[in-house]
Amino acid sequence: MIKDILYALMAMSFTIVIGGAVYEHIAVVPAWSAAPPASLSMFQGTHGLKPGPFWMFIHPLTLLLFIITMFVHWRTARKKPVAITLVGYIVILAITSVYFVPELMAIVNTPYASTVDAELTKRAQLWETLSIVRMVVLIVLAVVLFMGLTKSKERQVA
Repeated sequence: MIKDILYALMAMSFTIVIGGAVYEHIAVVPAWSAAPPASLSMFQGTHGLKPGPFWMFIHPLTLLLFIITMFVHWRTARKKPVAITLVGYIVILAITSVYFVPELMAIVNTPYASTVDAELTKRAQLWETLSIVRMVVLIVLAVVLFMGLTKSKERQVA
């Protein structure tokens, strides 16, 4: 029972990551990427949108739950889907830290102007396209992870 609850919490945390990404791609990204730097005002000022605290909370929590779940299910059939998803998630986090976060910060920290910068708009569109690809990969990983719930939680004899 504890193994099931732990797996469910880990899967739920991973799903929250995906939910945050889906929300941002439906509600936030189209607004800021429409016509930068004019469309970037939503991030600026004292009351600007600050998504960082959410991501800085959910990613470490999710990684911690993955590691604990991997340890608990090390000798079960659930190990493989957890491992595949964890490795994929770590690769995505590495790519995110090298490209997505720095590029996003460079774009959204551009000083406000009432005009539209064609080059900045092009960069924003590329970021959005690549981020959608990243989100689709996360969804595929989630399917792998949830398929692990169909596997036995019982220890396998070697």
